[in-house]
Amino acid sequence: MDTSRQAVAALALNRFGLGPRLGSIAAIAADPRGALLAELDRPNAGALPAAALASSAEAFRRVADANAERRARGIAMAKAEEAKRLAEPAMGEAPATAAPANMAAEVVPNPGRQIYLDEAKARIDAALASEIGLAERLVWFWSNHFCISADKIQSMSGAYEREAIRPFVLRPFRELLAAVESHPAMLFYLDNTVSMGPNSVAGLNRTRGLNENLAREILELHTLGVRTVYTQDDVIGFANVLTGWTLLPAGDNPEHGGEFTFNRRLHEPGPHVVLGKSYPEGGIEQGKAVLNDLAQHPATAKHVAAKLVRHFLADDPPPALVATLARTFQDTAGDLKEVMKVLISAPEALSLPPSKLRRPSEWVTAMVRAAGTTADPQRYTGGQATLGEPLWRPPSPKGHADDEAAWIDGMGQRLDIANTYAERIAGRVDPRVIMDSVLAGTLSETTTAVVGRAESRQQALALLFMSPEFQRR
Repeated sequence: MDTSRQAVAALALNRFGLGPRLGSIAAIAADPRGALLAELDRPNAGALPAAALASSAEAFRRVADANAERRARGIAMAKAEEAKRLAEPAMGEAPATAAPANMAAEVVPNPGRQIYLDEAKARIDAALASEIGLAERLVWFWSNHFCISADKIQSMSGAYEREAIRPFVLRPFRELLAAVESHPAMLFYLDNTVSMGPNSVAGLNRTRGLNENLAREILELHTLGVRTVYTQDDVIGFANVLTGWTLLPAGDNPEHGGEFTFNRRLHEPGPHVVLGKSYPEGGIEQGKAVLNDLAQHPATAKHVAAKLVRHFLADDPPPALVATLARTFQDTAGDLKEVMKVLISAPEALSLPPSKLRRPSEWVTAMVRAAGTTADPQRYTGGQATLGEPLWRPPSPKGHADDEAAWIDGMGQRLDIANTYAERIAGRVDPRVIMDSVLAGTLSETTTAVVGRAESRQQALALLFMSPEFQRR
């Protein structure tokens, strides 16, 4: 592996950031590791200015209000059509007209799609504007770890990331965990809004019961890891603890619908046991206590450490480095900034050769950053969907996969997108500038020669974006 200053700087930008931009390799070449560490200490790292964006609760109410108005108009149109039909004598077959529901949808469009695109644009702009992109990468990592799906709750998908992920990516893990598990989007996504304690007031009145989804995923995916120290009894006990964690319905609460609330009528009364510890009745504090203990559990430290090393360094994370990060996690009470500092300071961080295949979102972002262009959110999110990683739409609560096997079969789609993008920008982007000024020190002699023999700018750009050096980090 090339160990020149340029090559190490490029590796730092690719491995821990979102890929080089014009001048960024030269900007950090004197001390790549120091530049990464400095970004961790930057005030408000990961924050996203969002004055024009709605909060998750506001977006939820906006969509709910539109849906209610659409239903009302559909009913009104249906009644009017029926009255008209009864008032007029039959004159043969009536001409076909749009169904009342379709007509109502045209009059009252669903605002959810535009809310989603506005949030996507803010996220994309932040990724393209960042100097290195380490904080953004952490946002993406934790957003995938604690994923929700826009297919189930589109209105909140972007605001959830802004509210529950971004402020906490460099904070103690217990604060991040508390923020995501109490966020209305997570409670809705994992069905805790329909969970009732069997012996709660609501459970007895409605003869409905427990939903284990949120409790199971917190234990299995968010904290301890799959098949570790918990049992099915722990899932049930924790699910009972979490009953009552819900959100205010928009229809009944026009001012506060969509906000988190603890509904004591849904909560299973009494003490509950999780991982061998009994938590006394305490309403919402009972759940907070369990989350706090899970955040500090040794299994959580190991699980988080392994995922971080796998994401940034290698599909097969070096066991010794995972153990080092896990110790740091425990010694610092889960301080995520300190954990990342240890990872970046490790010798392996900037010495292991680039072996990680970029996920589609990382590759598309690196491509746009290298070319120095902007991105239309509709085209950008469409491209990510084509590549199998639709924004805020993971295939399951596990999130999108983070290993090569999940993405290598998509190279044909990447070639199509690289060709389309290259065609669009070839008139104003010179591939030689990208090679000499943006990707200096990253390209092999073979790639340089292949791109140099290209028959057109478009072909040169496409070859550059599809090169092994550009695909891996």
